[in-house]
Amino acid sequence: MKRIMTGITGLLALATCVSAGQPSPLNERQARPSPEWVTGGVMYQIQPRAFTPEGTLRAATARLPHVAEMGADIIYLCPVFVSDDDPDPKGWSPRQRKSGLNNPRNMYRMKDYYHVDPEYGTDDDLKAFIAEAHRRGMRVLLDMVYLHCGPNAVFLDEHPDFVKRDQAGKIVTAAWGFPAINIANPELRKYLWKNMEYWVRDFGADGFRCDVSDGIPLDFWETARERLEKIRPGQICMLAEGTRREDQLKAFDLDYGWGFKWDDAAGIRKQWEKMRDERPRGGARFIRFIDNHDIANDAYDNRLDKAWGTARVNATLVALFTLDGVPFLYNGQEVADTARHSIFGRLPIDWASGETPTGQARFAFCQQLCTLRHAERALTHGSLEWLDNDAPDAVLSFLRTLDNEQILTVVNLKGQQARVQIAVPPSATAAFRALLAQGAKEEATNGGRKVFVLDGHGFFVGKR
Repeated sequence: MKRIMTGITGLLALATCVSAGQPSPLNERQARPSPEWVTGGVMYQIQPRAFTPEGTLRAATARLPHVAEMGADIIYLCPVFVSDDDPDPKGWSPRQRKSGLNNPRNMYRMKDYYHVDPEYGTDDDLKAFIAEAHRRGMRVLLDMVYLHCGPNAVFLDEHPDFVKRDQAGKIVTAAWGFPAINIANPELRKYLWKNMEYWVRDFGADGFRCDVSDGIPLDFWETARERLEKIRPGQICMLAEGTRREDQLKAFDLDYGWGFKWDDAAGIRKQWEKMRDERPRGGARFIRFIDNHDIANDAYDNRLDKAWGTARVNATLVALFTLDGVPFLYNGQEVADTARHSIFGRLPIDWASGETPTGQARFAFCQQLCTLRHAERALTHGSLEWLDNDAPDAVLSFLRTLDNEQILTVVNLKGQQARVQIAVPPSATAAFRALLAQGAKEEATNGGRKVFVLDGHGFFVGKR
């Protein structure tokens, strides 16, 4: 009776909100629909200064067969627009100075939003890169940086009010010490909206990754989305580098999945449940990653495969590819690259790693994960149910369900062997056929519990 009365009370409260003209709670609202290629995709980030020794778009285009062979189908390309070349280190970010590379050209400090930086090639080279990606069945997101610009931005002479200024007329800086874009200026907004439209309409871009999106009012992004939808209805993707809870009601398809500590299974579940409860229940999505250009940049000489080891990285990738959301790979991750990368200078992937046994095994493993993700609709469209187990700090266990299909994931995030009992619903007590497994042995089902013995960083993904 108490449960029934609680439900009735909740419905009455919701009805009161609606009748009073107030929106329903965010976690009861519907996220915007996304293109099927987003929902079912695998994202791969290209940082052009790392992706090839040449660091150009032409060289990157020549490597697209490698990305397609692996199985990724959404490319997120770091900024390739004209960077500000102001040589005064006082105007560089602290990270830029710390890098020791003494390069004024920071790809996240824009001088010209409408042209490709000669470092990477020409505007036509970008058009050719996108066309080749499309020919190989991949989509391309461009990285837009609208929170700040460079001190020599091309629009400043004609539009000095496009950046924030103090009462004396001096430029106000945003985070990282860069001139702050005056997003309140309606003419500046039109300039940036037209910029996004230009790359979609004239170059074929499929959408955008929006840098520090939380630093810009949400209504700017919502209007941008409305305008872009008029050019490519139902086929645009917007990825927010942010955590704003309302992002996916109108503007964005995906947010960054920040906040996860990938060595703490209980913490991962807690963070997932927190994000679920805060966001629209009807389809809010996140990219699932353990490496990206920021993480690699700051790792210096202790990249992920070196710091974690191959087995731990592999086990965590299994979790990324079987959780909800969109799995994300950073360039070089697929060959277990450990070379130093930087967004502040050309430090390329050691592609020779791909010829070593470790690199070859990682590439084949990533191919398996991409194939699994694309083949099993329960992984892209199914519900996710966390399953309690008796090793909650070490072992992730969850069930993905769609119609009559179930996929069980069990991953040991720790380096020590674990014998774990997992509570499963009655529908999941039967045996699961292994789709992907390493260092995992299923023992008997004990009542309503499945029993697995997992090696350190062992995993099991099975279907019934």
